[in-house]
Amino acid sequence: MRIDIATLFPEMCEAFLGESIVGRARRAGYLDIACHNIRDYANNKHNRIDDPPYGGGMGMLMRAEPVYLCWEDACKDREVKPRVIYMSPQGKTLTQSMALEYSKMDSLFIICGHYEGIDERVLEEIVDDEVSIGDYVLTGGELGAMVFVDCVARLCKGVLADDECFTEESHFSGLLEYPHYTRPAVWRGRETPEVLLSGHHLNIQKWRRMKSVERTALKRPDMLEGDKINILTEEEKKLVEKLWAEKGKTEAEK
Repeated sequence: MRIDIATLFPEMCEAFLGESIVGRARRAGYLDIACHNIRDYANNKHNRIDDPPYGGGMGMLMRAEPVYLCWEDACKDREVKPRVIYMSPQGKTLTQSMALEYSKMDSLFIICGHYEGIDERVLEEIVDDEVSIGDYVLTGGELGAMVFVDCVARLCKGVLADDECFTEESHFSGLLEYPHYTRPAVWRGRETPEVLLSGHHLNIQKWRRMKSVERTALKRPDMLEGDKINILTEEEKKLVEKLWAEKGKTEAEK
C-alpha cells in the first residue's frame, strides 16, 4: 500500500512511522509511506501557508492552494487517484471495520489540518472522506493521522505475521478480546486459568469465546445493543442476559 501524508510537521510523522511494526513494514517493502511538507508548496518568500479567515474570527486558516499543489504533486506518478482522507473532528469516527476497508485500497492521501482548519474549497475539490479518531479537538491532524495509519497499516497484507494476529482482537468480530496470560503460572498469588494450561485446544477456544462475550457485555454493552446481539449464539445470549441482570441488581443495591 502507498500512503502519502500532507502535513506541516513531516519530521513529527516520520519519528513515529519509522518505528515498531509500521517502521519494519516500510523497510520490508510492505508499506510505501511518504510525508510531504505543505510549506514546500507555499510559493512565497517565507513559505507562509496561512491567512486570516474571511468574516473575521479567532486564529488563522490554511490556504487552499498549497494543500492542492501538494496533492497534485503526489498524484503525478499515479494511474489512479488515491483515496483522499482529511483528519477532522467533524468526520466519521474511525472503527475497525472502516480500517479494514481502507487496508484493501492501493493508495491513500491523508491531509493533516492545523490552526483553525483548511479553506473549505480545497476540501470540496479533492477530499473523499473526513475521518475522526474521537469527539474531541487536537491542535493539528498529525496525531489523528498517525492513529489512522497505524490502525490501517497493520491490517495490510504482510505487515503482521498472520491474519490471526488481528482477527481475534477487540472489535474485529464485534466483540472485545479475551484476557491473556503468560509465565509464571502463578503471579503474586493470582493463578492462570487452569483451562489455558490444559493443552486442550477446543476447550481453550470455547473459554476464550465466552470470555470475549462476558467482557463485551460488562465493559461495552453498547456493542450488543439491538440487532448487534444476533452475532451471539442462544447460549451466549443467555449468558449476557444473566450478566446484565446481575450487574443491574448490584448497581441498584449501591
